[in-house]
Amino acid sequence: MREKVIRSVFFFTAFFAVIVVAFILLFLLRDGYSIFETVGLVNFLFGPTWAPAQVVPLYGISALIVGTLLVTLGAMVFAVPLSIGCAIYISELASPRVKSVFKPATELLAGIPSVVYGFFGLIVLSNFIRISFNVPSGQTWLAGSIILGVMALPTIISVSEDAISSVPREYKEGSLATGATRWQTIIRVIVPAALSGIAAAIILGIGRAIGETMAVLMVTGNTAIIPNPIWNVLSSVRTLTGTLGIEMGDVEIGSTHYHALFGVALVLLIITLIINMSAVAILSYIKEGRMGSRAKKPLIQSPTLDLIKDKLHSGSRIIILALFALLFLVIGLWEVALIIIFAAAAWHYGRNQVSRHHIEKVAFACVIAAAIAVLAILAIILGYIIINGLPAMSWQFLTQPPTDLGRSGGIFPAIVGTLYLVGGAIAIALPLGVGAAIYLVEYTREGRITKLIRTGVDLLNGTPSIVFGLFGFAFLVIFLNIGVSLLAGMITLALMVLPTVIRTTEEALKNVPQSLREGSLALGATQWQTIRKVVLPPAVPGIVTGAILSIGRAAGETAPIMFVAVVFSTRFLPTSLFQPVMALPYHLFILSTNVPGSSTNKYGTALVLLIMVVAFYAIAILIRNHYAKQARG
Repeated sequence: MREKVIRSVFFFTAFFAVIVVAFILLFLLRDGYSIFETVGLVNFLFGPTWAPAQVVPLYGISALIVGTLLVTLGAMVFAVPLSIGCAIYISELASPRVKSVFKPATELLAGIPSVVYGFFGLIVLSNFIRISFNVPSGQTWLAGSIILGVMALPTIISVSEDAISSVPREYKEGSLATGATRWQTIIRVIVPAALSGIAAAIILGIGRAIGETMAVLMVTGNTAIIPNPIWNVLSSVRTLTGTLGIEMGDVEIGSTHYHALFGVALVLLIITLIINMSAVAILSYIKEGRMGSRAKKPLIQSPTLDLIKDKLHSGSRIIILALFALLFLVIGLWEVALIIIFAAAAWHYGRNQVSRHHIEKVAFACVIAAAIAVLAILAIILGYIIINGLPAMSWQFLTQPPTDLGRSGGIFPAIVGTLYLVGGAIAIALPLGVGAAIYLVEYTREGRITKLIRTGVDLLNGTPSIVFGLFGFAFLVIFLNIGVSLLAGMITLALMVLPTVIRTTEEALKNVPQSLREGSLALGATQWQTIRKVVLPPAVPGIVTGAILSIGRAAGETAPIMFVAVVFSTRFLPTSLFQPVMALPYHLFILSTNVPGSSTNKYGTALVLLIMVVAFYAIAILIRNHYAKQARG
């Protein structure tokens, strides 16, 4: 009886992710459906003008959709070459010592809060674009794309590097044995064999970029127009997420504008879920392929490799390059088109004149340059924040409340409020996430229910943070009447980090040898006794790592708590879960965008937030590396 009760509890924790996804969709539909009735689905999606504040309001989101897609496209143009080059360097060229530096460095890029990226883009990148291109404002499509590209780097690098490293060793050895150079082996054998994983990495990077709120809100100018001409990267644009972040805080509850914003959130959620589920499907296909008999086949019989070789013969490459050149000519970037044409001509007519070893040297130089560029981006962002933030550091700054709208005084309530929010979120998410992982690994086999639960976790993981904020506002603040409060913020953040806890705990449990379970059960222990006394203890490091990663993500998030938990300034700490709090990310956002003359304190706030979040990620990396060394030893 006790075993059945325990199993039922774990099943509920696992199915909770599905329930949350259903509730998010339900409340978005509930509050967003009326806009489709009022305006019409076609007019809402394809209407050219978003002007809810006009005398006659207009609710067309085509400009918002185009702005989102343009910024994301630019981000991928920036991020994909750097990411794949860095992934190739880490997996194929770097020594173990260098790899131990580069991998944590790229992971730290993922740990930098989005509001810090936005702050850096607003202060540094936008000014650079304004001066370099002599435009009135540097808050442009270009600035948004560069910032989003930097933010997408860690995702694409990590997944691509895993895909490249997972290519069977015999592929590489067989290619080298036939006399191919290392570069020929990489570009003609390893990368084509890992192409599905790289494609999944790019799709995940696109999902990361489309769902980002704070950074694009701070650097794109937020003008709801379609650039004219469409390729004008120096035009201001507005994204779906930026619209939600700007307008949701001031809208009248229950108004047409209110319902229109939930319609925007619904469209955003559908787009991101399609993108993320595509990536999950590709990665699942790769995993199933590796578990099958594909690895047993000789290299020449690899269907993926044969397909790539067929498609990338010389004639096809020329056609592809010609199409790219034509595309850039059409959109007006004739300089890029000329570079492509000259490069293609030089390659076509000069490839037989240049030795393959010279080609390899040039290619390796480009790959190394990409890796160094990624490292330089991290150093520039961290260095700038540290150098400018250190003058603000003092005991008073860390222990006093803000005064004069944050221009003076300190950030103590914001530090404590952030810790309260994070602590409460982990207290909620950790037992739910660990319980869900235990059910998925220990109590069930792959089947319809398991697939449904995993799909729920994947959907929850792909939900944009701003959508969590809207759901928390609609469900917790209004429907349950909790109000803007610490409790609402804790629950919202807990739902957001729940997939991270589930996934990291699941991997930790899977790494426990099956023989330990079998031995315990053979001695007469029940399944729960086996899990509690045999399986969980060796999995604790992985569970702790997941918890720390979740703490780092929760501490750096702004969008989920903007509407449910925070206020800009207060001199006192909350005395109840039903009171609002200050939080470092939101405090930095307001200082950066709404409070002139707060230069010193905003740099100091950015530095404290950066130190807090990066410290959590660094601890997680150290724990993982420590136990990885123990496992190898």
